[in-house]
Amino acid sequence: MRRLSDTGGIMSDMASRSQRITIRVPVSLAKLLRQRSRTQGQTPSQLVRVALQDYLSAGTKPRTAYDAFQELGLIGCVKNAPSDLSTNPRYFEGFGKSK
Repeated sequence: MRRLSDTGGIMSDMASRSQRITIRVPVSLAKLLRQRSRTQGQTPSQLVRVALQDYLSAGTKPRTAYDAFQELGLIGCVKNAPSDLSTNPRYFEGFGKSK
């Protein structure tokens, strides 16, 4: 049995092994997607699948809080602080208690 897609074309084998999602994008982004689709000779869906896969694969290693703060330039940004500020219990006296 041949099934037709929403656009009238024959559905690929992927249709039986995939899940449909719907997203909203700004008009300008939709226009860029259609233009790239025409120049690449691929459907917008194919381009979005590849872009999403690339994006999600790039972030497979979770970032630690240390990594995030280091990227923001927050590690070592306190000037003239004691070298044991984060480890010496005397600096924590009263920390977190309301006054």
